[in-house]
Amino acid sequence: MADTQESLAQNISKPTACDGCGHNPKKGWSFALKEPAADGAETVSMTHKCVGCAIQHRPTLRRSLIVALVVGTVLTVLNQGDIFFAGNWQDPLYWKIPLTYSVPFCVATYGALSNGRN
Repeated sequence: MADTQESLAQNISKPTACDGCGHNPKKGWSFALKEPAADGAETVSMTHKCVGCAIQHRPTLRRSLIVALVVGTVLTVLNQGDIFFAGNWQDPLYWKIPLTYSVPFCVATYGALSNGRN
């Protein structure tokens, strides 16, 4: 049992070729991400991806978008709600609102990737 856990730990920490593009990333730039089974079963496998492919990983993008929509909406209403309700739309809102949504998206993506870093 200890041998199995030890070999599993070595396989996870050792950088391997990217399952997405075949690129062999440097140490610390490889990510082990969960990949749902294609047949719809509840089994989950691990896939190793380079930073470019990891950013485009569908489950990570989906979760980050959901977080960005929820947190970004709450922050926008808290920070800009008085302007919306007063009907006093100003030009700086054209860059403030997208920035308000992009910050939680970046934080959620960074958190997901740092959790799977090899």
